[in-house]
Amino acid sequence: MKNIFLILATLIFFGLSSCKKFLETSSPSSLSSQTVFSSASMAKAAVMGLYGDMTNTYIYGQKLSVNWQGVTDIESNGAFTESGYNSTSSDAGAGNYYGSQYNSTTRWSSLYDYAEISTAAVEGIRQSPILESDSATMKPLLGEALVMRSLAYFNLVRYWGAVPFKRETSRSDLSNVYAGRTDIDTIYHYIVEDLQEAVKLLPWLGTSSEYGSAERITKGYAMGLLAKVALFAGGWSLRDGNLFPDSKAVHNNNIPEQGGYYVGRPQNWKDYYKIAADITAQMLASTDNPHKLDPSYIDIWQKVCGQLPNPYNENLFEVAFGMGNNGDIGSLMGYNVAGNSKYGTRSFGGSYVTSTAYYFYSFDKEDTRRDATLTWFSYTAENKETMGNNPINVSFAKWRIYWTTDAFLAMQKTATSRIATGINWILMRYSDIYLMYAEAQNELAGPDVANDFANGLTPRQALETVRARAFGAGSAEITKYDPDFFKAIVNERAWEFGCESIRKQDLIRWGLLYDKVEEMKKALCLMLDDSKSVTIMDKTYQPSSFPKKIYYKFSDNQYIDPSSPNYYADLPADPGTPYTELDWFPTTMAKPEKNPKPTSNYIIYPIRILVTGTGLYPSYDYGSFLGSMTNGSEIQESLAQYPMGNGGIYYRYPYAVYYEDIYESKGAIQSSYGY
Repeated sequence: MKNIFLILATLIFFGLSSCKKFLETSSPSSLSSQTVFSSASMAKAAVMGLYGDMTNTYIYGQKLSVNWQGVTDIESNGAFTESGYNSTSSDAGAGNYYGSQYNSTTRWSSLYDYAEISTAAVEGIRQSPILESDSATMKPLLGEALVMRSLAYFNLVRYWGAVPFKRETSRSDLSNVYAGRTDIDTIYHYIVEDLQEAVKLLPWLGTSSEYGSAERITKGYAMGLLAKVALFAGGWSLRDGNLFPDSKAVHNNNIPEQGGYYVGRPQNWKDYYKIAADITAQMLASTDNPHKLDPSYIDIWQKVCGQLPNPYNENLFEVAFGMGNNGDIGSLMGYNVAGNSKYGTRSFGGSYVTSTAYYFYSFDKEDTRRDATLTWFSYTAENKETMGNNPINVSFAKWRIYWTTDAFLAMQKTATSRIATGINWILMRYSDIYLMYAEAQNELAGPDVANDFANGLTPRQALETVRARAFGAGSAEITKYDPDFFKAIVNERAWEFGCESIRKQDLIRWGLLYDKVEEMKKALCLMLDDSKSVTIMDKTYQPSSFPKKIYYKFSDNQYIDPSSPNYYADLPADPGTPYTELDWFPTTMAKPEKNPKPTSNYIIYPIRILVTGTGLYPSYDYGSFLGSMTNGSEIQESLAQYPMGNGGIYYRYPYAVYYEDIYESKGAIQSSYGY
């Protein structure tokens, strides 16, 4: 796909060369903002530069898209492990909620650089002498800049909590640079305000050739981002009552408080939910809206891997990458390809973000999203697929090498190091609009009352629209979901958005991150124990539901027939040729009859599961739970050697502020959240 930002942008971005000081902000250069924004073409080039900066490794090039997805009930930050899970110097440890102010892998500097240059663009366009005389060009550019500044602060407040916030560029005398943390509710108030303005300024996708691609921010994405920000503004977040003692936030009574830290939300949270409900309703009902659901879920991923536009405009906005230049989408997560295969000496895909048998079995067997999202298959150096059976290392499948372009395949074949795929990162899809509408309107009026702007569409109908794509029109499964409508939304968003860097933040704002991670961990342990029923989201499985052996066959000489494995029950007999037999996890995780060891699967796998995500709470005790498992006492004995917990704070998901940024703040910022 042609990358829109490769057009002069890097030549002139008016003025910011890093001084590597507090917040990594910058000072004006010789090319003044007034000069740049007096010309429509130069103003456009400046805004295009903002798109280019989105591909920074510490923005969407890798961190926000891949490394910082973290442990949830459906994703893991790399493979589950008993070593390194509590590291305070890596993304893997941070994904398990273990943090440190000395962890440079979770530094905020690139996002603050981005906030600064976005603000410079906003200021420059507002003050431009041609803002009104060339409003057809300049006002949409202002809308784009407002959205990009909003994105910067939205990510800062979600990942670091209360952070320094300003709406003006840094002054040359640095008088507005050394600022302390701003209350979370204040930051969200101003982000919402900016996005409400941006919605009015931006055109719909496709209304002109200038805004003819999802690689450009348009009205639909601004509306969707406004809804998402509003849901976060009205959602739960960890608060520092020591720093903001006068806050009137409502406390979450389901999450313990300690040391002045608590999980809260604003008293007017329903006002934000109304903003989300109204804007999504308006979008869904608009006759000018060019966005639709792609009728094929898997087509979304085939198209984006092939660098092709979605024909239904399902993707509201994609961060554009340059093949061979930047972006690790697909190369660090997705369908796994071994090195020294027909695809080249380099491997592809991998374990930066993986999933589990829990997520796989949470899907209905008829849900087409299951096999589009997850795969047990990988491609070997023997140039054929094999099937894995590791229940805590299931690959995501939305990014597959055989869907990529011929140009990328040619580069990959001769590559001696990892190369950028050029696959765009989708920041929002149209299904999110349906599900955000369903969630927000349900909270305000219930599942069967339409919003005034929704042209009669109820939350239940919105949910079922998304499910209709997953199961096919007319399927009886469309209406089979949890009778608690909020729980149905929580589940549906899991099935719809796996590995899209959405789940962790959803669970945080719902106040469910700890609960859902623990549900997943305990269910996985019971699946491996294979002695009693287990609940997986809205489904209950018996031990007989998980086969002892899997049989699969090939559809040709390279690829396994994805419909062939018997995932849900043992076959009455070995089907023989052409099927291949594979021991499934009830077999591989059973206690060996001879020579059981502390490193045997039946002990070490539950340990790998139970230590995962344990930086979130002060301490963990699995004694009672393990007492319900067949080999629980042996697991408990080995588990005792593994430290778990952060020692002081409940629900500690925010990253620590890096120590150099604290030092360079000249006392304006102190560590928070127990760091």
